[in-house]
Amino acid sequence: MTWALDLDGVVWLGDKVIPGVGESITRLREEGEQVFFVTNNSGRTVSEVEEKLNSFNIEPDGGVITSAMAMATLLSPDETVLTLCGRGAIEEMEKVGVRTVKEGKADSVVVGFHEDFDYWKLTSALQAVDAGARLLATNDDLTYPSHDGIRPGAGSILASLVAATGAVPLIAGKPYKPMCDLLNKLSGGSGIMVGDRPDTDGRFAKNMGWEFGLVLSGVTKESDLPVDPPHDQLANDLSDMVEQIFS
Repeated sequence: MTWALDLDGVVWLGDKVIPGVGESITRLREEGEQVFFVTNNSGRTVSEVEEKLNSFNIEPDGGVITSAMAMATLLSPDETVLTLCGRGAIEEMEKVGVRTVKEGKADSVVVGFHEDFDYWKLTSALQAVDAGARLLATNDDLTYPSHDGIRPGAGSILASLVAATGAVPLIAGKPYKPMCDLLNKLSGGSGIMVGDRPDTDGRFAKNMGWEFGLVLSGVTKESDLPVDPPHDQLANDLSDMVEQIFS
């Protein structure tokens, strides 16, 4: 079976690994399970995500899938793209061969997570959309969990541009079709999506036709239960879930 693991809230919280995760991933692989790391955070490049996993003694094994990778499948090499996003998304665009700009006329505007969002970047994106550019987003998660609490996510940045333009974005990451298509292409067969957010991870699992394993180590807490869509497996964290399934 394939295990798709969210990162923020499942593997780590900011710069801190969640206890027992490394050992649990090792056990999954020893049991013959295929492991992917499926994240909506497009701010980091794939190599940066791999480096962070390695820093926690977790072998990526080529299994990192980001919403930026899914977004890149929606672009063609002849496009000019205005980037309201971070280096992770920009790197995936460059692999496709698109021309990226920070301002001016563009065929598409791509919104993704980045930490230097400001008024003038929003202005450039608004003007490009107003001039006819289509609006794409890596994901629409409003928040994400970190070691110091909840922080605004790419969805909060996207919401400001949607409010200013009235445009309807095409979204690539979980739970939407581009990410489903990408994971299906790489994995195939049945699986379980382990995440901390019913609205993204849970809906993604249902769209994939997979089980939804909900962990309470990130955004969702016990006081939030029951959730929609409902979970198929429930555990305090990944270690607890692996132990429940393989005990």
